[in-house]
Amino acid sequence: MEIRKLELKGVDSKRPLVIAGPCSAESREQVLETAEKLAANGIKVFRAGIWKPRTKPGGFEGVGVPGLAWLKEVKEKFGMLTATEVATPSHVFEALKAGVDVLWIGARTVTNPFAMQALADALRGTDMPVLVKNPVNPDLELWVGAIQRLYNAGLRNLGVIHRGFSSYDKKIYRNAPLWHIPIELRRRFPEITMLCDPSHIGGRRELVAPLAQQAMDLNFDGLIVESHCDPDSALSDAAQQLTPEVLDYTLDMLVIRDNVQTTENISVLRKEIDSLDTQLLQLLAKRMGVSREIGTYKKEHNMPVLQDRRYDEILGSRREMGESLDLDGEFVNRIMACIHEESVRVQMKLMEK
Repeated sequence: MEIRKLELKGVDSKRPLVIAGPCSAESREQVLETAEKLAANGIKVFRAGIWKPRTKPGGFEGVGVPGLAWLKEVKEKFGMLTATEVATPSHVFEALKAGVDVLWIGARTVTNPFAMQALADALRGTDMPVLVKNPVNPDLELWVGAIQRLYNAGLRNLGVIHRGFSSYDKKIYRNAPLWHIPIELRRRFPEITMLCDPSHIGGRRELVAPLAQQAMDLNFDGLIVESHCDPDSALSDAAQQLTPEVLDYTLDMLVIRDNVQTTENISVLRKEIDSLDTQLLQLLAKRMGVSREIGTYKKEHNMPVLQDRRYDEILGSRREMGESLDLDGEFVNRIMACIHEESVRVQMKLMEK
């Protein structure tokens, strides 16, 4: 697939591209008031959810088709492009009929290949700008597959939105960023336009600014942020929405790194990293060699492969050692868990012979 940069009529491609607006279109007054303030602050693309997928029935599920007229009014009054989420072919039909400029496909929909194919078929023959959110679960291939379905339907004006990944264990973020997944997607498709959704990753408005800065530092092309004229009274996702004024301040505070500068000044450091990586791999190979010798000994003496006490000792001592070297303890634990898992695999293989 040859994915080009997203093209939006009348919108400068300069970083960061910002799409902003309320989680949900709730009323004509709320939509127009928010849009007016955002437009005054230079936002060119206004977003609002017309249909809202809720986890459980009974919540606010969007105003539906009547809200599309409010988006039309935003275009006419403030000259902004408009964007909304679609999840079914009928959503696509209504959004196109109403002149919506940009569509995005939500995380829940992306997890369903049948739903993605239905949307791709509904969009076939258009050059509609479409943004694909990552699936709810951390599955890169599912994300790639969703993009491919749209591409195979003839769509070329495509981009993606990183909104984080759900997990059973809730920590600081509503959805874990797992930055390595969008980074790998960018490696596969270097030209694809990648936006970050710090509102859904953070889940709390105070986390939007630091997450937006992290996205810029990772060379994301832009942001899609939830902004509401009165966030505390929002009918959906009130805790993560910013007022237009706070959003404007947040954007002004962003540091945008110059990614066209020469990399000659870091080439020496990159060579050092290459050398260190080679040493790391050589040491890992030696360690696995020792694991094979231990596996052979266990087999000859009829000992079990897994020794829980030894594993606990390794985790505890290595974490302590790593932290003394200014390494994050959780990072060290993950590394040692991977190494231990491979050691067990190597020894199990020996037992089978």
